[in-house]
Amino acid sequence: MHSRVPNVIRLGLFAVLPLIALHLALMELAAVGSASDSIANGRPNILFILTDDQGFGDISAHGNPVLETPNLDRLRSESVRFSNFHVSPTCSPTRSALMTGRHEFKNGVTHTILERERLTLQATTIAQVLQSSGYATGIFGKWHLGDEDAYQPDRRGFDEVYIHGGGGVGQTFPGSCGDAPGNKYFNPAILHNGKFEKTQGYCADLYFQQAKAWMDSRRTKNQPFFAMITTNTPHDPYIARPEDKALYENKNLPAATENFFGMIHNIDQNIGNLLDQLRDWGIEERTLVIFMNDNGGTAGVQVFNAGMRGSKGTAWLGGTRANSFWRWPGTIQPNDCHTLAAHIDFFPTLAEIAGVAPSDTITRQVEGMSLVPFLKDPESQPKDRMLFTHLGRWPKQADPNLWKYRMCAVLTSRWHLVSEKGAAEPKWELFDLHSDYSESKDVSDQHPEIVKELSTAFDQFWSESLSGMINEQAVGPSINPFQERYFRQFGGSPSAEDMARMAPKK
Repeated sequence: MHSRVPNVIRLGLFAVLPLIALHLALMELAAVGSASDSIANGRPNILFILTDDQGFGDISAHGNPVLETPNLDRLRSESVRFSNFHVSPTCSPTRSALMTGRHEFKNGVTHTILERERLTLQATTIAQVLQSSGYATGIFGKWHLGDEDAYQPDRRGFDEVYIHGGGGVGQTFPGSCGDAPGNKYFNPAILHNGKFEKTQGYCADLYFQQAKAWMDSRRTKNQPFFAMITTNTPHDPYIARPEDKALYENKNLPAATENFFGMIHNIDQNIGNLLDQLRDWGIEERTLVIFMNDNGGTAGVQVFNAGMRGSKGTAWLGGTRANSFWRWPGTIQPNDCHTLAAHIDFFPTLAEIAGVAPSDTITRQVEGMSLVPFLKDPESQPKDRMLFTHLGRWPKQADPNLWKYRMCAVLTSRWHLVSEKGAAEPKWELFDLHSDYSESKDVSDQHPEIVKELSTAFDQFWSESLSGMINEQAVGPSINPFQERYFRQFGGSPSAEDMARMAPKK
């Protein structure tokens, strides 16, 4: 008897085990399903980190042989990773598309200076949408969508504003775009809710510190927050903290790249500290963390560019492909998503996550698609789409049509149609990305029907965009608004050198 009982028990277990396994699998699927269902209208805190001039290849997990980014690697591993995500070739255009959900040219942003960086006042920003739905909203770092009062982030949906001026710390350009006088990467004067504060510390550290303090104040009041940390690093001038630069000395790198990688190390450390803080606060499962960069790579491209052609300022893949990591522990399951996605998708995705029903005005404004279905199921297969790229940056007050085909492109999931050296007439080249991701072989002669289809779509896009280019003839002020505001607060006047730099160009 005793010898037979264990056999009976074992036979019973073998019969039951498949049922137990099936039950556990169904429980797991149900848990994943309920988590996925909570993405839309989940109303998490939203922490968005956007770096300046860091390329797709400037992350060690993407294969960079020199740079080490352990915290970005960790964030990446815990995220849905959009591996085919694209932005604009330069910074202000990308920022305007993120803020509005539509192409930058339709926002009046065709450059990064000369009044053409100003985001049209007729646009509604995602910050305004979130603010109106009960989110506290804050920006920390770089704005670069207009320095005059009417264009400032406190008028565009942000409660808390802690920013430098212009396109970078210490930069001064003719007209409306420029920072406070004499600013450096260390101890800069930062505009904080309408008043300059003279700080102590490295610029990027200051943004993260201020953002952390502000988020803490919001979470203790149990108010959902939207925090944008938009570093001006690792943009040039390449000035890292000495201890960060030292990590990349003696590696046969140019000094610029040593500093560039050092600045990314600093960002990486700040991100790691912030992720740990979310955990220690007990809110990481209630916080969506998004990381992106604003255009193609720069000083790191010569070390590693992930097999892509081109860099910042080009319409090639290396000028537009960007990092896009979305982390929400317990709700979003880490995975790779290969769907073609873009900066114009940021607005509608956040709106859906926040549970905001789009108004008719927003519906007309937004061109992008919500990425919520891909956060739920990264392997979802959408219909193919076309993304349009143009460098812009033609001369001030020039006829845009004379530059229509210079450094522009149409991108689909398979094809990339590029006109690099055209002007008023195109010089199209076509690349099959399924077999030639490095864009080394022009196949336009073999696929004239694809060239015709994509070029016709580009012409339509251009025609629709012309009416949005409202800043082309704008005349800037005689002094940068940030300089004027600074001297009004502290006294003094611009130097002759600064006045010469600020003089509007015709």
